[in-house]
Amino acid sequence: METYRTKGNTCCKEIIFEIEGEEDIKTAVLLDVRFAGGCSGNLQGIGKLVKGMRLHDIVEKLTGVLCRETTSCPDQLALAIKEFIDRKEQGIVISRRRKSYTI
Repeated sequence: METYRTKGNTCCKEIIFEIEGEEDIKTAVLLDVRFAGGCSGNLQGIGKLVKGMRLHDIVEKLTGVLCRETTSCPDQLALAIKEFIDRKEQGIVISRRRKSYTI
């Protein structure tokens, strides 16, 4: 389970997500995602739509979706997953004792 603190002006303040198959990041999929804060119905809908999707597909589809001019909850999910992918590809390990990470 990963916890990401959102950046910018979004209603959602944290995104909690779980990845399946992270050993092969190219085929890894999003197993579960939850949002802390934000528009409950919309974020539940986004969560259901992206569950089971390959990580790279989520990043491609959601990057750049804007709300309030600079970012959005979907854009922040894409950023969280992109940072996860980048860490995996670089072999960076984040301590599981920390509640969240910021890169």
